[in-house]
Parts: sequence; structure tokens; C-alpha cells
Amino acid sequence: VGHGSSLPCSHFPTRDPYAMSDLRVHPAIEAVVNSAAEGSSVSPGDFWKSFQEIVADMGPRVAAALRQRDAMQALIDAWLLERSGKIDAQEYEQFLKSIGYLVPEGQPFKVDTANVDIEIGSLAGPQLVCPVDNARFALNAANARWGSLYDALYGFDVISEEGGATRARQYNKVRGKKVEEWAENLLSEIFPLQSGTYSQVTKFAVANNSLSCTLESGSATGLKDDAAFVGYNMKGDALSEVVLRNNGLHMIIQIDSSDAVGKEHRAGVKGVVLEGALSAIMDCEDSVAAVDAEDKAKIYGNWVGLMKGSLVTKFQKGSQTMERGMNADRTYIARDGSTASLHGRALLLVRNVGHHMYTDAVTYKNKDVPEGFLDAMVTVLAASHDLKAKKNSRTGSIYIVKPKMHGPAEVALTCELFGRVEQALKLPTNTVKIGIMDEERRTTVNLMECIRAAKNRVFFINTGFLDRTGDDIHTSMLWAPAAPKGEIKASKWIKAYEDWNVDCGLAAGLPGHAQIGKGMWAIPDEMGRMLVEKIGHPKAGANTAWVPSPTAAVLHSIHYHRVSVASVQQQLSSRQRASLKDILTPALLDRTLSKEEIEREIQNNAQGILGYVVRWIDSGVGCSKVPDISNVGLMEDRATLRISSQHLASWLHHGVCSEEDIEAALKKMAAVVDGQNSKDPLYRPLAPACDGIAFQAARALIYEGTAVPNGYTEFALHKFRRQAKAARQTKL
Repeated sequence: VGHGSSLPCSHFPTRDPYAMSDLRVHPAIEAVVNSAAEGSSVSPGDFWKSFQEIVADMGPRVAAALRQRDAMQALIDAWLLERSGKIDAQEYEQFLKSIGYLVPEGQPFKVDTANVDIEIGSLAGPQLVCPVDNARFALNAANARWGSLYDALYGFDVISEEGGATRARQYNKVRGKKVEEWAENLLSEIFPLQSGTYSQVTKFAVANNSLSCTLESGSATGLKDDAAFVGYNMKGDALSEVVLRNNGLHMIIQIDSSDAVGKEHRAGVKGVVLEGALSAIMDCEDSVAAVDAEDKAKIYGNWVGLMKGSLVTKFQKGSQTMERGMNADRTYIARDGSTASLHGRALLLVRNVGHHMYTDAVTYKNKDVPEGFLDAMVTVLAASHDLKAKKNSRTGSIYIVKPKMHGPAEVALTCELFGRVEQALKLPTNTVKIGIMDEERRTTVNLMECIRAAKNRVFFINTGFLDRTGDDIHTSMLWAPAAPKGEIKASKWIKAYEDWNVDCGLAAGLPGHAQIGKGMWAIPDEMGRMLVEKIGHPKAGANTAWVPSPTAAVLHSIHYHRVSVASVQQQLSSRQRASLKDILTPALLDRTLSKEEIEREIQNNAQGILGYVVRWIDSGVGCSKVPDISNVGLMEDRATLRISSQHLASWLHHGVCSEEDIEAALKKMAAVVDGQNSKDPLYRPLAPACDGIAFQAARALIYEGTAVPNGYTEFALHKFRRQAKAARQTKL
């Protein structure tokens, strides 16, 4: 499957209001655009007229960029093949320059992205990523700006279950006491008192516009840093909330002596609320399974609802029907007596698909159109409603994360696309900002020039080490077999890549204008481990990092209280940039593996592929917690699939394993995956037949891995998901 290839166009009903042009629009997409256009500055007719012009003008250039990707990979493959794995690093770098893979770096510069929100330019904190095809998840992410520290501690493994502190549905007072102690220790660490600790406080009060705490001794004390107290709330005559701030982030002590928890606490504290996810990416890409017009319309419809503030979802919780919408802003009484507010929701960003994706939801001259064009037009049209309401961006910006760009020319192409969208939708220039996913090697090695190409629009650069690893394996496919996956994580190119991203971001002046981001914590049940390890991201100079859940956002926010990212960035700004040579040195197998090591690695990959693919193909779930071979739940999306499929393709190509070895592993792991999904009543087993559509998809991902452009998994997934949907429709 090559770039720009597509599946047969889906059937369009006779009623087609745009048939007089060369554009044909599926009714599901037509309906959602009509909804988004209502109340905007453009009519649906003008929208589609502009869209057709963009496709006609820019479509050939996207196709040319994709051909250039393939041509460059072919040149690299040929060069590596000639040298039979004996590569001189300096010669390799010169070769990459000679083919235009490495471009010259220009003079130093600084970005000047304007009108960014404080969550982008000033504050450091967690970033959620959420599939926008699920309305409930999307609302949970939007509302994850605030979360209960007590709930996060009680429900996860940060606190041990020793001494009777077990997690149970019915409230366990022993565990509850440990939660209170942990929270009080955190408060004493982040907001220390002039004397004593929070575990000794028997009463909170506001006196002389400052926080006053009465200790068990009867003495009164206050905060060491009086400025950390920013406000409070009252319930009648009683203090109900104390609002504190550190490193720009807020914590709220909630007080209610009539509450079931509060009445057991010496000072009536019923909880501590933390500012969690400052921003959330609503994902139209890797974490969704959107293969046709109906799928895309569902995604767009939810995004329209989020941007209009109208998205509501109902769900069952026990015997009750619950309704969820978007949270309101929080208000409090400032120290001067005025009413102040805190944003009640995460700043919402949206991730569009990459340039390599095409869709038949709209066709131009009977050919599929670049899906990224449709994403840009529809998501910006939807977000234009917020430019008036300013419930999301208070500065009048629209934030689009653009994945899988290869080098500065493709970044420039995206910026031009955004400019055309702004013209079409009558928006000011540079309203639409771009988040650059640093997840393809040609973008990494040319990152300074990629940033320069977007210097008026860039709002974030983010290392996506999972996709980046998949691209590294594919780019170096003919060099030598990839090292075992565990060894790749510890390879020198990974560290150099992570440091390089920060170094380039600081050199280009991103602080104050844009985020420098790090990747996902992929083990959502191991919050204790996350609390220990993920502090490495702010310590590395990143002012945001991805988390898989609202709970993870609450706990990860603690790291940004403990680390001043602004100070770290200032310290790092003078260090020497990471080594390009290290970045260009792939993690390759340099030893002879035992039969047991090979078998274990193959089975690990096979299980991961099947566990993810069966949900994608059969259920249309693009991101979920998938048990690994050791039954540890991991958040999986297409990026992890890309690594596993490319890894097996590499080993198969170089003869580390045979096709028979892979087939045996797939069949053995099919039974394992079936067992892991046995409690799902809708699950369709892979084994013993091992010939279903999902199993075929897994095989294709491996055996076509060397030929598929850049090792992308989307082409196979879309093909087989559509087959599965068609087969199900036939049965109905």
C-alpha cells in the first residue's frame, strides 16, 4: 500500500447539493458541517466552495510531499544495502545532506507566536490526550482541570494496602486516614507553615486577609510564603475553601465539618482539590478508529459540541442515569474581597490526522481527498464559535496538533493550509496555531528549521518517542536488525532525541510562546510508579507531558509543584545541544540472541499486536487499556502498534526469525488474548481458527511492514476495519 492509496469510495445517495461542482460530500459530513456553520461567519455553500479550491490547489503538493518521502526512503535503502551494514557515521550524515534529508540550519531566530493562553505560554502542567469519538471520555478530559487528590490517593497504588488500608467499594476509614496524612504531608511540603505542620492544624481561618491556622497547641500560625494564599470561599459564616497557589498552579483545601469525611478530621477538612490537566488534546488521529464518513462525522460532532459548549452525555452508574456536561468556572473571594475566577476546564486542543491520510468522506473528481484538509476545515469552523464566546481560549486562538510531518517543508505546507483555512472562514491571520509532533526522524534532525517554518504559529513541540521509535526502525530497516525493544528504550539515540527537542525549543525561544512537551505515561494502573518516575519530564525542561487519565493528571500535577520548570529551562538554555550523531545512530542488534530470547521477543510483539488490533478491527476502539503478555494493562494506540509490527518486520527481513516462528507465536498468543478478553460478552475469539479479519490484519501489519510507507499502520487497519464493518452489515 503506497502513500495516497485509498479504499473504494463509499456509496453516496442521489441527493448531493454539491454535485454541480467536482466535489461530492457524504450526507453525514454535510450534516455536521451544517451544524458547525450555523451561527458562524460562513455558509455551508461557501465552506465547500473554499474547500474545493484548497483541494484543487494544495492536493497535488501533498501528493508530491508523500512521493518525496518514498523517494528518500528508497535512496536510504539503496545506500544501506550497498554497505551491508558497515556504516561510517560521518559518511552517513553527509549522504543524508546530499539527498536533502538533512537541510542546512539557518541563522539563530526566536519564535513570535502571539495571543497564546497562559496554559501554553506561562504555566507548566499535565496534558491529557483523549479520543474525541467518545463523548463521555471527551467531557471527562475537558473537566479534568480539577480533581480530587483524596480520590486519586484512595483509589490507586500511591498508598499501600498494608495495615488494613485496603481499597474497597465501601469507605475504609483506615485507608482514608492514610490518604489524609499523605495529603497533609504534601501541603506541608508545598505550602509550609511558619511553625508546625498541617497534621497539627485544628482550624483554618482568614484573618487580616491572610491564612491563619490554629495548631493543636492552641497557637496560631500562617504560611511561610504569605503570597501563596490567594483566596477563599464561605458557606454561610463558615470557611469552606482555602485557595493556594504555587508555580502558577492551585490547590484548594475543602472544609465541611458536616461531611462524612470532614466530620472525622480535626479541622473539618473533607478533601484537597488540585489543578490537574491544564490542557487536553481531543484526538482525531492515533487514538480513534475512524475509517469512513460516519466515523468522521461522530468525531466532528463531538468537537462541535465541545466548542459550542453544548456537548452533553448520559450514562448509567449503577441504577442511576447520569448526565454530564462541561464544568463551569470556579469562583472564589480574593484577598482584597473581590470575586475572582479560575478556569473550570482544560484548554482544549485538537489533533488532526497527518498528510498521509486520505478519506472518501468527501471526493474531488471522484478521488479521495486529503483527510487532513477536511480535519482542518471542520475543526477550525467548529472552534470559530469559541472565538466569540471565549470559553476555551481567552486569547482568541485555535490550537491544532499536527502529527507525522517529515521535515520543514511539510511544516510549511501545513502552515500554508492553516492560512488558507483562515481565509476561507474569515479569521485573522495566525489565529490557527500549530503543535509540531516531533515523532518522525526527518523532523527531529531538522527541528530548528521545522520550528522556523512555523515561527508565527507554533504553540508546542512534543516528543512522541513511540512513533519516533517506529520510524527509526523503518528508516534503518536495511541497516541491521533492530535491538530487542527493552534495549531500544535505553539506547543513546533516545536520550539524545529527548534532549535535542528541549535544546531546540529553548534556542528558538519557545518559553512564553509555546510548550515543550514529553510523551505519555502508558501504565494507567501504576500511579505510584508514575509519581516516582514522571517527575523526570519537568526536570528535563518540559513544561507539559502526556497523561492517560484525569487521575494521572492530578498526580502528575504534583511534579510541577515540586519543580519550577521555568528555572530548569533557564539552567538548560546554556548547555550544548545534544549530539546529532547519536540521534542518527539506531539501536541495532549487536549480539547473538538465544533461542529463548528470540521466542520471548516475538511472542511479546505478537501478543501486543493482536491485543490491540482485535479491538480496533472488531470493535472500532482506537485506544484502550490492553493487557500485555504479563497482564499489565498498558494504554495502547497506533504508535505502540507501529513499533511492534516494525520490530517483527525487521527481524523477519534479517532472518533473526522465520515466518514460521511468527505464525507459531501469533497462534499461541491468539489464545492468550482470547483469555484476556474472556469477560467481554461481545468479544469474538481469534483462536482456534486464527483466520478472522482481525487476525488477517495482524499478519498484514507484520508481513507488509518493510514495504508500507514509514511503517505506518493506518493503511492496514483502515482496510480491515472496513471489511469488518461491511461483513457485519451483510449479516444484518
